[in-house]
Amino acid sequence: MTMNPFESGARKAIPAVLVYASRGEEILMIHRTGGKPADYHAGKWNGLGGKCEADESAREAARRELREESGLDLPEECFRTLGVLHFPNFKAAKNEDWIVWVFVAELPEGHPAALIEDCPEGTLEWVPREELLRLKLWAGDREFLPCVIDRQPFIGTIWYRGEDVLRARVERLG
Repeated sequence: MTMNPFESGARKAIPAVLVYASRGEEILMIHRTGGKPADYHAGKWNGLGGKCEADESAREAARRELREESGLDLPEECFRTLGVLHFPNFKAAKNEDWIVWVFVAELPEGHPAALIEDCPEGTLEWVPREELLRLKLWAGDREFLPCVIDRQPFIGTIWYRGEDVLRARVERLG
């Protein structure tokens, strides 16, 4: 009997989060221009986020990543799970699939919106919602960002080869 590649350890599933913080009609994005050597996302605009730690929930990871990368310390109740994305073989050289929980985080009225100025991963910027799809993004982000803009729950799978999308399926829920 052939063992599943995840069970055998031949492939890994990496749990991660993406956070789209918003204030009014603007969404916080990061332009990956930081000094991280060989940054897989170099030159692109992304939501904030990263890998989950071993003992934290996706929501806890979203809160931690937003705080670490932007300086925004929002209460957990500000975070709403909007979708889940599967990126099969996203990092092919490492045999990694990525499973990514996508969150929106609304800044409460009157909450300080000051951002850290020395983000090591790039430049932080509040971007008007209508400008998001004009940014230099991962090609697959264009598949699910309309759901983020519309605050529409979704689930999706996006297959990449390098930076090219081979195919994508994003389904709006509800």
